[in-house]
Amino acid sequence: MADTALWDRYARRYIAGPIRDIASYERKLAETRAWFTPQTEVLEVGAGSGATARRHAPLVQRIDTIDYSAAMVAHQRAEALREGLTNIQAEQSSLEDWPAGRRYDVVMAMSVLHLLPDLPAALGKLAQHLWPGGILVTSTICLHRSWILRPVLAVAVALGLAPKVTFLRVEDLRQAMVAAGLTIVTDWRPDRGGAQFIIARKPGSGAALAETGA
Repeated sequence: MADTALWDRYARRYIAGPIRDIASYERKLAETRAWFTPQTEVLEVGAGSGATARRHAPLVQRIDTIDYSAAMVAHQRAEALREGLTNIQAEQSSLEDWPAGRRYDVVMAMSVLHLLPDLPAALGKLAQHLWPGGILVTSTICLHRSWILRPVLAVAVALGLAPKVTFLRVEDLRQAMVAAGLTIVTDWRPDRGGAQFIIARKPGSGAALAETGA
C-alpha cells in the first residue's frame, strides 16, 4: 500500500485544514445527494477525514470508506462514533486491495484520481465496483498547464513532503472515463478554478438511485 507513512504524517494537518471553496463543496454535495435513496450503498475511496461521508450518511443505507492512512481511518471511525453514524464502515485499504466482488450504487473518488499512477486502470477498477446503472462521483485536480508547479512538486516528492501527482488534462480525464465504459452526466469546474467535478454513469439498470439525479 503506497504512501501510508506520508499520509499518516500529513493526517493531522489535512484534517484541520479548512475547505477553501465552501460554495463549490456544497454544490458537489447537493449534486451527489440528488442521486441518493434510503437504499443507496456508497463506497468512498481516499476518504481522508471522512467529512464528506458523514455529511452523506444520514441519507443512505451504508457508506464504506477506505484510505491509505491508518491515522485518517482512526479519525473517520472516531468521528462517526461521536456523531452516532452507525452506517459508516471505515477501513484502511488501497483501491487496488479492496475486494473486487464488492458492488455499490455510488462510488466517490474525491481529490483522488490525480494521485494515482495509472488513471485508466484506476477508473476500470472503480467501474468494477459499481452496479449496472451506478454512478462514479469524482473531483479531480487537473494541473496539466501548471508548468511552474512541476519542479516544485518534484522536489517535495523527493524530500518525502508530498505525494506524486499526475499532471492530468481535463480532456484526458473525460476520455479515460468513456474508455472505462462510463457516460458523463455532470461535468463542471468552479469559475475561479479548482477541481473538475464529474459524475459518470455505468450502463445498465438496477442500482438503488433516484432518477431525479440525472
